[in-house]
Amino acid sequence: MSGFIRGALVGFVVLLLGIQLIRPARTNPVAEPSRALEATVPVPPVVETILRRACYDCHSDLTEWPWYSKVAPISWFLVDHVNGGRRHANFSEWLSYNAKDTKDPTEFTLQRFHSICRQVQTHAMPLTSYVLLHPAARLSQGDIDTICQWTDTGFHLK
Repeated sequence: MSGFIRGALVGFVVLLLGIQLIRPARTNPVAEPSRALEATVPVPPVVETILRRACYDCHSDLTEWPWYSKVAPISWFLVDHVNGGRRHANFSEWLSYNAKDTKDPTEFTLQRFHSICRQVQTHAMPLTSYVLLHPAARLSQGDIDTICQWTDTGFHLK
């Protein structure tokens, strides 16, 4: 092996080890049940099962961090995805969206629910990269229909 290739490999390994020192915060804020989606609207068990299986890792404060979430640079992407997911929709902080919004809470909830339906119907959610690593999160057409039926007609504000 030439000296250049050996030096490049050593440099790569040192770089790979060095970036392990850059650790983004993998947080799970304390989830307050009274602020959760289930505290706002009735969630049928079948819908809750689907949401927990396919959505909660990125869209709640109940993220289950896999072992590879500790390995850079993968950890950087995962933390960014979870933080972004929580910003867009956090089922653990559902009430806070209504409190921060100036719109009528009922109308705001309807808009959020229609958005959930659109996201799963267009296969924008769950992300393909997530489903590749978590095949159980893949939504069947039945799952999508169940979610959309619930978001369209199956809920009433508590």
